[in-house]
Amino acid sequence: MTRRPHGAYLPDPSAESTAPLPAPEITEAECRRCGTLIAGLDGRYACGVCGWVNDHSEGHRRLPRADEDPDRPAAGRRRPRRLPAAPPPQAGREAGPEAGRGAEPEPAPGA
Repeated sequence: MTRRPHGAYLPDPSAESTAPLPAPEITEAECRRCGTLIAGLDGRYACGVCGWVNDHSEGHRRLPRADEDPDRPAAGRRRPRRLPAAPPPQAGREAGPEAGRGAEPEPAPGA
């Protein structure tokens, strides 16, 4: 079992918060690895140039819990099924407007 780091946020089970969380603040800083100016939310950054990411604990506010997420599905509700991927087009056939309509292939020259 993984231990929580010291100072981790442990919610009080008796105190149920119904107040909405404040909107995240857009913050800017320099990447610690390459120096690129990067923007993040509440002091959490990821550099798109070199791939550097700061630790989530360095943020200005705590991260919301799953039950505080307004986009979380209701209890007992499942995610919708993903549709199967379309098969790749066959080699040598064009995917034009006639494709898949039962059009007959053109006869070979000299036949």
